[in-house]
Amino acid sequence: MNNGIIVLTNQFDVYEQMACDEVMCETMPEKYILRFFNWKKPGITFGFAQRYKNIIETLNERQKSFDITRRPTGGGLVIHETDITFSFIFYSPEEFNPKKTYDIIHSAIFEEYRENGINIDIANVSNSNYNINNPIMECFKKPVDMDLLYNGKKVLGGALRKFSDYMLYQASLQFENARNDFEKHSKIITKGLSKKFNIEFKNFELNKDYYSIISKKKEEKYINKTWIERI
Repeated sequence: MNNGIIVLTNQFDVYEQMACDEVMCETMPEKYILRFFNWKKPGITFGFAQRYKNIIETLNERQKSFDITRRPTGGGLVIHETDITFSFIFYSPEEFNPKKTYDIIHSAIFEEYRENGINIDIANVSNSNYNINNPIMECFKKPVDMDLLYNGKKVLGGALRKFSDYMLYQASLQFENARNDFEKHSKIITKGLSKKFNIEFKNFELNKDYYSIISKKKEEKYINKTWIERI
């Protein structure tokens, strides 16, 4: 059995959410780290390789008032307003293989939803992978291979980044009114990952030192225009 932690935090804005994941990757208090984002207010994230100007042009006027930042992971544009956002950091010393990683994680979550009587599907879309050179990708407008679907609509997508021997997976679960059913969905996700990776999870509350490091990372990087508008 592997030891894992579920990180509990105060409410964060979008900049602090991204900073927290990077700090967890840098410090690795355990080999398996699961965190469900505790949102202070709506936010928007977009992938590492996306063009800021094109992202902004895609947003409506209301969305343009949301805090926005670039993720350390790939993928496209995600609106975090009603979704359940979570990250999973895990030991992965082998060569980076995105398709294999998505297969492992999404299959684990898929199987647990099915176990709970929720008939979701796994997308099997030929040539579905996004081209990172595309100027704009809206993650939930178009499913790609291994995304999870419910009634034909994409409800789970994720993005990856390899940090040395560890993998960061950031995901958005977008069932209708997902946050109203947070307890149900979070339990399913936690149990699915626990089974697949043979993890015993324990809660882990951040101390003041962690909050200080996260705040510094936010100011130095995620709220900084140099990072947000890098391309």
